[in-house]
Amino acid sequence: MLLVTTLPERASDTTAEQPWPVRTLSMKIADYVDKMAPLWVEGQIMQLNRRGNTCYLTLRDTDVDMSLSVTAPANTLAAMGPTIQEGTRVVVHAKPVFWTKRGSLMMDARQIRHVGIGELLARLEELKRMLHSEGLFHPSRKQPLPFLPRRVGLITGRESAAEKDVVENAHRRWPGARFEIREVAVQGPRTVSEVSDALAELDGIRDVEVIVIARGGGSVEDLLPFSNEALIRAVSVARTPVVSAIGHDVDSPLLDLVADVRASTPTDAAKLIVPDLALELRTVETARARAAQALRQRLQNERQRLAATLSRPAFADRTTYVTIRRAEIQDLDRRRIESQHRRVEGARVHIRHLFSQIRTLSPEATLRRGYAIVQHADGAVVTDRRDVDPTETLRVRVAEGDFAVRPVS
Repeated sequence: MLLVTTLPERASDTTAEQPWPVRTLSMKIADYVDKMAPLWVEGQIMQLNRRGNTCYLTLRDTDVDMSLSVTAPANTLAAMGPTIQEGTRVVVHAKPVFWTKRGSLMMDARQIRHVGIGELLARLEELKRMLHSEGLFHPSRKQPLPFLPRRVGLITGRESAAEKDVVENAHRRWPGARFEIREVAVQGPRTVSEVSDALAELDGIRDVEVIVIARGGGSVEDLLPFSNEALIRAVSVARTPVVSAIGHDVDSPLLDLVADVRASTPTDAAKLIVPDLALELRTVETARARAAQALRQRLQNERQRLAATLSRPAFADRTTYVTIRRAEIQDLDRRRIESQHRRVEGARVHIRHLFSQIRTLSPEATLRRGYAIVQHADGAVVTDRRDVDPTETLRVRVAEGDFAVRPVS
């Protein structure tokens, strides 16, 4: 007697006790993929093999390390001519197919079209307009480069000529320049992620005060990673000033627009990040010479002014100044004495005037005019006849003495 086991219909119904066999899962995936409609996909051809009437190629993403296997009729590629080769950027119209025996996903190509330079440039121009509208390229976002950075961050290819150009020319200008170098992929699908990671790492080092992203020249396709939106946005938020040194004068990836400073070449980047020691020394020597000359000229001018002052008549005789001041002091002293005399004489006149007034108003002056003062024996002045006692003796005081009298009854 055979025991028949019923398999779950849906993936969510599977359990450890009732799993799907591999063949069942493969068939389920194949059924699901078979329902997908043909689609257009873009990528770069990495491997291309022709076997009889079928071509096998690997299509990879241009920004990240990810790829798909594609099969296409040989005549489809032959119709495109010799431009189709490894490294060519294409768009493929294909139907997804899942191979159950190998458990792999394939793309069955129906049409293949070459992505021309014009189309790539049009896409870059559209991205450029979008980023510009967001203000990522505005001059107000640019940071000035330090005069002499403590350490220079350098992102470049592994053992590349660009690294040599930047380091050697920088040391030639300033022998003490220090570098923090990160060697990364500067071409291919890992470029964006590795450059972005290196940028973030260097941006977090306090001593790194400027970061250079350098690469030699190349085709438009080779330099496309340096116009990638993710990389552009990573540079725009960097705390450290960034110098773009990609390609040559004619190359203009979007990195040049978002960077704080654009260098035409890696060699030019070295001139931008460190000063020229010989030139700075000459500048210092020139400044010192000018300062010394200015000081000498100032001393000469002061000597001339002093000589002109000493040549005046007042300084012909060195005692003239003292003599003049002595005469001034003597004159002031004479005027002081005269002033004191005038004040004393005025006081004397005033005193004599007061004395004359006192004498005029004194009782003695009245007595000399014939008046007399009559007093009782106790000295009280007689002012009323009725106060006089006929028997008392009164004292009469005149200008030239006094005498006693008795009142007449």
